[in-house]
Amino acid sequence: MGIGGGIFLIAVGAILAYAIKVDVDFIDLRVTGWVFILTGLTTVLLTVWYLMSRRRRPATGADKSVLQETRIAHGHAVVDPEPIASHLRPPLEP
Repeated sequence: MGIGGGIFLIAVGAILAYAIKVDVDFIDLRVTGWVFILTGLTTVLLTVWYLMSRRRRPATGADKSVLQETRIAHGHAVVDPEPIASHLRPPLEP
């Protein structure tokens, strides 16, 4: 649902609790509005808590799913100590 859904629930709850002045026999609109408001607040708080806990995770150490790489900026500058297919040539005799 996320933060947007929580804010939507808060807005609908506030409308039901404070803006509508109709007496309905089978439902209390003020209580229903407060239920919506509290549900929206809970949704927003849980979403923010979840997002903040994902940011605080350590990037190294305990988290094994993080892959660390070392890249060489210029791959052509690296000299291979043994040329390709050198094992196919017969060794040079002195």
